[in-house]
Amino acid sequence: MTSIIPDTALSVAGVTSYIQALLEDDSYLRFVWVTGEVSSASEYRSGLFFNLSDPDTSAAIRCVVWNSQRSQLMQIPVKGEQLIVLGSIRVYKARGEYQLNVWQALPAGEGLQALRYQQLRSRLDAEGLFDPARKRSLPFHPQTVAVVTSPTAAAWGDIQRTFTQRYPGLYVLFSPAVVQGELAPASITAAIERVQFDGRAEVIILARGGGAVEDLACFNDERVVRAIANSTIPIITGIGHERDESLADLVADKSFHTPTAAAENIVPDIANLYIQHRQRVQTLIAAVEQRLHSSEQRCQQLQSRLKRLPSTSRSLQQATVVCQILRQKLATLDPQAVLQRGYAVVKQQDGTLARTTEKLVAGEELTIKLNQGMLKVKIVEIAND
Repeated sequence: MTSIIPDTALSVAGVTSYIQALLEDDSYLRFVWVTGEVSSASEYRSGLFFNLSDPDTSAAIRCVVWNSQRSQLMQIPVKGEQLIVLGSIRVYKARGEYQLNVWQALPAGEGLQALRYQQLRSRLDAEGLFDPARKRSLPFHPQTVAVVTSPTAAAWGDIQRTFTQRYPGLYVLFSPAVVQGELAPASITAAIERVQFDGRAEVIILARGGGAVEDLACFNDERVVRAIANSTIPIITGIGHERDESLADLVADKSFHTPTAAAENIVPDIANLYIQHRQRVQTLIAAVEQRLHSSEQRCQQLQSRLKRLPSTSRSLQQATVVCQILRQKLATLDPQAVLQRGYAVVKQQDGTLARTTEKLVAGEELTIKLNQGMLKVKIVEIAND
C-alpha cells in the first residue's frame, strides 16, 4: 500500500518555528504579569529555574531568571511562596517547550502589601519625616484638644470618658472622619485640615479602635502621613493595634496603642494635681518654718554674744584703757587747751612764732592770739630781762 504524504505537512522544526512566531510575536505575551505559587526551584550556572503553579488547578508554567537579571529581582523565588512575576514568553526549540523569561518578581497577597509598605516607609524615612528631631513637644496642661475619629467608633466614647474622669472642664473639639475603607485617607486628611483652620486646638488626637490589618490600611496611606507631618498643631495617635507600628504612628509627635492611652497621656489626672498641690504647699510651709527657726536661733546667739562681750573681752578692756591715755595726751598737747589756761600765741608778720625777743625790733607789728579773739600790737620797747 502506497502512503500519501500531503503537501501541507510541516517538519518538527517548522511546527516549532510557527508556534514560536505565534507566541513571541504576540504583544500581550511580550510583557505579561503572571501570579502563582512556586512549586519547585533549581539553581544552575546560567540562572534560576522554577515552576510557577496555580494552586487551584494542575496548571503550571516553567520560568527562568538568567543570572544577568537576578540582582534586579525584588523577591527571589522560593518554593511554597506566592509570587507575581513579570516576563515574556519564549520558545525553547530543542524541546518544543515554552517558558517565561522573568525580569521581575514580587511577593503576592500580604507579601505584596508588605513590600509596598516597606518601600513607602523607606522613601518617607529618606525625606526625614520620621526623624525624632522634628517631633514637637506636647503641651503640659492643654485647655483645648481636638479629636479626629469616627463619630460611631468606640474610640470616641473611650476618649470622652477618659477626659471626663481625668480632667473635667477640658474643651474638646470633635472633627469627624471615616477611619476605614477607601474613603478614609481623604476623610482623615480633611478632618486634620479643619482643626488647623479652626486654630483653637493645642493638640490633635488621631484615634481608632482595633481591627484587622486591612481595616487599618488607611493609617499607612501616604496622604495621611503627609497630613500629619505638615500639621501646624502637634498630633498624637491612638490606634488600637499591638502589631507593627503604622506609618501614621511613626510620623506622629507621639503614639500610643489605644485611644484611651492617648487620652490618658495628653491630659493630667486632676486628682493627682490636687495631691501635688497640697504637697507643694506643705513643702513651702515647712521650708519657711525651718528658715524662721534658723533665723531665731541665730538672733539668740548674737544677743548672747553681745551681752557677754563687755565683761569677758580682755582685748576690749585693754583697748579702752589705751584710748583713755591717748585722749589725755591729746588734751595736754592741744594748743587751744593751753590758751584756755591764759597763755597767748605771738606771731610775726611772716607768720612765724615769736618765741624770743632776739629777732624782734622796735616798731615791728605782731599778732597775738588769745583764747578768744586776736590782737595786733606794735613793739614800743624791748626788754631783755
